[in-house]
Amino acid sequence: MPIPVKRADLDLSWPLKMLDTDPVLLERYLVEFLRDEVVRRRKMSKAVVGLSGGVDSAVTTYLAAKAFGPENVHVIRMPYKISSSASLDHAQLAIDDLGLPAQTIEITGMVDGYVQQADPEMSGHRIGNICARCRMTILYDQGAKLGAIPLGTGNKTERYFGYYTWHGDDAPPINPLGDLFKTQVWELARHLGVPAEIVDKAPTADLVAGQTDEGDFGISYHKADQILVMHTSGYPDAKIASFGFTESEIAIVKKRVAGTHWKRKLSTVAMISDTAINEFYLRPVDY
Repeated sequence: MPIPVKRADLDLSWPLKMLDTDPVLLERYLVEFLRDEVVRRRKMSKAVVGLSGGVDSAVTTYLAAKAFGPENVHVIRMPYKISSSASLDHAQLAIDDLGLPAQTIEITGMVDGYVQQADPEMSGHRIGNICARCRMTILYDQGAKLGAIPLGTGNKTERYFGYYTWHGDDAPPINPLGDLFKTQVWELARHLGVPAEIVDKAPTADLVAGQTDEGDFGISYHKADQILVMHTSGYPDAKIASFGFTESEIAIVKKRVAGTHWKRKLSTVAMISDTAINEFYLRPVDY
């Protein structure tokens, strides 16, 4: 089922209205999606979420609490030594608001143990990838302990931009936000009642003091989403530019999308038969 969207008037601003959603209908759909994937298909009743203090993980948590009941959504905060204390505080706002079972697992020892043995001069980018993969290891292990399935929190803008760690924060088997652009996640967050401190702050990977997603991109999420929705719908650059976007802004978006296709699929398998999994051998549900 496609994202529930509002019907826009057929006027010149139609492409920009493609991002409009009906948050009430969207909430109902995503809650039922989680119940269908977790309870009906996988015969499970609990979920585990890495709660970072950001809006994406908060929205996934609020949806899961509605789908399974707060007592069945276990959230884990996993700070690294340079993580902002505000991230922990903001995560706590969601924990307190929903009444969730929660724990904090410090990952500094895991990460630095490897860094010191492998490469003490390791770059911040590499350390960030290690943090993401350590966190996902913890989520899967805690899921095994609790009988809970890990839920993803990555949004569609991040996925198109390749702004995540491959087999790190994109690894959970179920992701309710993967077809929502960042601006749509913000709208849904406000509808769900996610605390304003979480919704209104600048998105950040929280790896370096002062770092923000939009600073890394060189473009705001609001502009990026509008360009993305037109670019992925087949609009030529000239048409996109007619809505007030510069050539450099369009180029930023297109370059990120074009350069990260490989991250949006599983490992590439060499096919030697006509029963290659996910290439030829598909069950009806896989189509």
